[in-house]
Amino acid sequence: MRRLLQDDIIRLALPARFAESSRAGGKDFMRVLGIDPGIARTGWGIIDGIQSSKFRIQNYGCIETSSKKATHERLVEIYNHILKLIQKYSPDEMAIEELFFNTNSKTAFVVGQARGVVLLAGAQKKLPIGIYTPLQVKIAVSGYGRAEKAQVGKMVKTILGLKEIPTPDDTTDALAVGLTHLFSRRISKL
Repeated sequence: MRRLLQDDIIRLALPARFAESSRAGGKDFMRVLGIDPGIARTGWGIIDGIQSSKFRIQNYGCIETSSKKATHERLVEIYNHILKLIQKYSPDEMAIEELFFNTNSKTAFVVGQARGVVLLAGAQKKLPIGIYTPLQVKIAVSGYGRAEKAQVGKMVKTILGLKEIPTPDDTTDALAVGLTHLFSRRISKL
């Protein structure tokens, strides 16, 4: 298997450039909504990329749905929450993690449904959407494709200047996906 390089991440990125925005005083600026999809927990993070090299976190969290609810009710809850985040923070683009499962196809199916409603919400709001594999996210954030969750968490904390690693892991993963998207934009702009 060939190694995934930073150039591969760039090729997967959309061709858009950082947008001119009054939010950053007319400077290069992009706000990204990073998502780590799941049916029980969907992590999210809003990150501003300023002048292609500075990052500022706006907010982050986790949408948690009850296992006592029917799947369709949980999907509606995730969908509605994502729409509210888009309305509140007005992201320029969305980034979402690609699914990767080794064994449990039932889990993969229901997580895929959650991912689908997130993609639908972004598409309905006409957001460009970047999709990144876990390997791409690990390489972009830590420089190592086999990085453990703890390593990725430490790098997210360091890059965003946070006091602690965000919890749960779904939130950290969502921030890592958002950073991956911003890194790919920064590199494609060079």
